[in-house]
Amino acid sequence: MKTRVFFIIWSLLLLGCSKSEVDPALNSIVYFNGDILTMNGDSPNYAEALVVQEGRIAFVGNKEEALNIHPKADPYDLKGSTLMPGFIDGHAHFANFSIQSIGAQILPPPDAGATDIPTLIKILKEWNTPENRSLTGWIFGMGFDDSVLKEKRFPTKHDLDLVSTEFPILIIHISGHFAVVNSKGLEDLGIDASTEDPEGGIIRRENGNEPNGVLEELAAIPYMLKVLNPSSKEAADAFFESGQNMALSYGYTTAQEGRAMQNHEMLAEAAENNQLKLDVVSYIDYLFVDKYMDSKWNSRSYDNHYRIGGMKLTLDGSPQGRTAWRTIPYLLPPDGAEKGYKGYPAIPNDSVVSAIYEKGLRNNWQTLTHVNGDAAVDQMIRTLGPLTRKYGIADRRNVLIHGQYIREDQLDSIKGLDVIASLFPLHTFYWGDWHKEIIGDSLGNKISPTRTALNKGLKLTIHTDAPVALPNLMRMVGISVERKSRSGQVIGPGERLTPYEALQAITLWSAYQHFEEDSKGTLEEGKLADMVILDKNPVKVEPEEIENIQVLQTIKEGEIVFKRE
Repeated sequence: MKTRVFFIIWSLLLLGCSKSEVDPALNSIVYFNGDILTMNGDSPNYAEALVVQEGRIAFVGNKEEALNIHPKADPYDLKGSTLMPGFIDGHAHFANFSIQSIGAQILPPPDAGATDIPTLIKILKEWNTPENRSLTGWIFGMGFDDSVLKEKRFPTKHDLDLVSTEFPILIIHISGHFAVVNSKGLEDLGIDASTEDPEGGIIRRENGNEPNGVLEELAAIPYMLKVLNPSSKEAADAFFESGQNMALSYGYTTAQEGRAMQNHEMLAEAAENNQLKLDVVSYIDYLFVDKYMDSKWNSRSYDNHYRIGGMKLTLDGSPQGRTAWRTIPYLLPPDGAEKGYKGYPAIPNDSVVSAIYEKGLRNNWQTLTHVNGDAAVDQMIRTLGPLTRKYGIADRRNVLIHGQYIREDQLDSIKGLDVIASLFPLHTFYWGDWHKEIIGDSLGNKISPTRTALNKGLKLTIHTDAPVALPNLMRMVGISVERKSRSGQVIGPGERLTPYEALQAITLWSAYQHFEEDSKGTLEEGKLADMVILDKNPVKVEPEEIENIQVLQTIKEGEIVFKRE
């Protein structure tokens, strides 16, 4: 009763005051004279002015009214630039951004210069300094791409031995699903001819059973985590700052760690030490949920900008690396594979997959499922489907991640399971030409079927999967609109998004995916002042210009956390 009386009295006091009298004008700023794109509604809507106060949006609307209500707000002249909500990637691996940003730059053009194996070797040699090696004790880099390398093959230990036989080397494929190590690296990891392939992984061989240095899937990923572990606090700080700064430079205000394992502890420590300048939400790999889910971090609310959002399950591998699990064979099998090769499952036994899903449903965890090949999607549907009927449709917002080779009938099925589709249209640029070689022209045009998903009524987000690709969200928006490959071919013109739809997919729709639509995703009064300032408006320029738009500022809860010089 006392609470109700207090509320009534307080409301009357507010009504008796003008808006300017109750406005403390502390830490407030008014933005104007640019395109203020609110992302509120099904088509572009603009405001003349926006006021930020105490980390939240206090006003959106007419400039004269903004200045009247908030006369003491500091003015910010946008000078024709575009202000819009901060970016939320539908799926990425934030904890690994630093590997891309601080390691050897072995991506192909346009991101770096690794066009052939001799150039790759040269880049690694140049990176091989005592200072760089001190970060982990290894020579490392991420992003080589056999589909672009002139030789059209993976490097092997013999190639990396040309860089060094004294120091161990590990390089990661652009997919994040393969690694290559040199002879010294194999020795340090204890991998030899007697080492058996793990379930869900392959150690590629030569001369009988001798490892050739190429490691696939679960023969690679655990070693990546072991090797790329900073060797000191100074190294850990350098790693973290490098990765975070890269994210901020591309307009991220919320980032996802889409497969957290032990690196959850690094992110939690960064949060405890107040190092995070943006929000990070982690999805714990199913093998680690018993260890990490029962903690304060498993929450819908952030604690010092960090939280656990749910569980991650991986059912197959990489389509461009040809480990995605398909129902029909690849036209071009990978090295060492026989004709009729279809990729392979990460978890062959359906009963194991069902048990993992049931744990998620029983605990009401949001679950993200990595599936690329249609056979993996089939496994997801036949295991998750009966359990969804058992536990009922609820507001879990489970997500299918990637779905490169998903079929139309499977889109219908996941809609029936109330699953969000987070697709990866950057594939059309980076590997569109390659997909047509390995699965054929007709199927290659159907990768990342964003328009079909929307037309079928699915909830959609798009993602970079960074550091698989650079976390360049403007490139992703541009590619989603153009659907052009490296060679300039249009890959599935019928799957194009409009610029506004692509922006919705990394703002409001992605906020919804993360249960954060009430505080993020649009510029509305009361929401967090998570914003970006762009040098051009993505919905007004020509489609081919979108990917070159630059982030001028990234603003997190009213604070400038990145400013382009």
